[in-house]
Amino acid sequence: MTKKKTLFAFHFLSLLAFSLIMVSCFGGKMTQTSQGGEVTGYGSGRGFSEPTPYGMTLINRGFLHMGVEKKDTLWGMAVPTKDISVDGFWMDEREVSNAKYRQFVMWVRDSILRTRLADPAYGGDETYMITEDKNGDPVTPHLNWKKQLPRKPNEDEQRAIESLYITNPVTGEKLLDASQMNYRYEIYDYTTAALRRNRMDASERDLNTDKVVNENEVVMISKDTAYIDDEGHIVRETINRPLSGPWDFLNTYIVNIYPDTTCWVNDFTNSDNEIYLRNYFSNPTFNDYPVVGVTWEQANAFCAWRTEYLLKGLSGQARFIQRYRLPTEAEWEFAARGKEGTEFPWENPDVKNGDGCYFANFKPDRGNYTKDGNLITSKTGIYAANSNGLYDMAGNVAEWTSTIYTEAGVQAMNDLNPQLEYKAAIEDPYRMKKKSVRGGSWKDPESYIRSAWRSWEYQNQPRSYIGFRCVRSLASSASVNSKGKKKR
Repeated sequence: MTKKKTLFAFHFLSLLAFSLIMVSCFGGKMTQTSQGGEVTGYGSGRGFSEPTPYGMTLINRGFLHMGVEKKDTLWGMAVPTKDISVDGFWMDEREVSNAKYRQFVMWVRDSILRTRLADPAYGGDETYMITEDKNGDPVTPHLNWKKQLPRKPNEDEQRAIESLYITNPVTGEKLLDASQMNYRYEIYDYTTAALRRNRMDASERDLNTDKVVNENEVVMISKDTAYIDDEGHIVRETINRPLSGPWDFLNTYIVNIYPDTTCWVNDFTNSDNEIYLRNYFSNPTFNDYPVVGVTWEQANAFCAWRTEYLLKGLSGQARFIQRYRLPTEAEWEFAARGKEGTEFPWENPDVKNGDGCYFANFKPDRGNYTKDGNLITSKTGIYAANSNGLYDMAGNVAEWTSTIYTEAGVQAMNDLNPQLEYKAAIEDPYRMKKKSVRGGSWKDPESYIRSAWRSWEYQNQPRSYIGFRCVRSLASSASVNSKGKKKR
């Protein structure tokens, strides 16, 4: 081979190697340029196929006439109505149970314990924390969940364990210290960050070219943050400050997540409900019953934890997975009405079948809670599901939604994925902390368990008759079947 040919071959191989390196670096797929220079599009890899989340069912996108036209016959109240459309989403088939919420509580307990075991005050076992990556480079310290908790604790480890418990002064029983069960989480507000008025470049905030750009304009933002003070109290603040960067839209929350077991006593005066106070959340007999005594804020914290818990077990295309959240008021009603859009989550306009069996757990008669076969709540899923495969969308427990409550309701919302959201600050008037509650409960009459009935509760108020279920937006808005595959 001549020197000239050798040099050409070298340059060709070098160029080929460089091309392969570039493809490897940028993750693209080498595509052949179409003949004639036509644009054919760029893309690589297969589309994301989202598996069905555990315990959830698919609610395909669709249309709904939200609300009811006629006034309520019992209370004479008109319910706001509107024709709306919603995108598809996953929804829990059943209300979140005591067992599932208890898993959340135990996770928080174990995270606090791991933090203390790494603290020098309790022995300082640094292996409970990860401070560097596999290459030895420093990372933000975080818990090492692969490190097992001690089975035979030494003296320091035993002190760390005991620090999470209190002693009942009457019975001497060791009880988990509910006041310590604080969960910290962060939520990035992508919607607010995407608003044009929040662009860092002032020239991008208004596209009207007739206006003079004010480069010195100060854009104010609100940011939620929280911390624990020296006395161990949670302090939540809403900070108003000039826009400084994208991290201004990262909100931090700290929530005490232990349910209020005293709600059974506080909700019913002159009533002997001590048995539920002491047993409902802790007794395994009630594992499959819906959790109650959970505020709207605690329900949101559960959704955030459930997202964190899921993402730790995923890799690869996990970035496409949407976070767990509470359903919007529109999503809830759309899902409850079923594929037929019926008044109740069942086709029959009555609340019981021809054999006299009730379709839901509610209060069928004045003072007679047991007429439907239950006294208080019932196990989730013992009544038939609606046509969407959802259980207890009427009765059992009413359910939190993410929507603020206003008298105007859906009339004040868009007709595409309608939602009214407001994160009330501590200093806000209490009336601004109303959240929409749907579905009615075990203590409510027939009128309250209709799919279109609207009710509300303050976001920090726990009740013995309010629970929740989670939803998750689809990773793709394309319609999919129940197995998570795109429809053809």
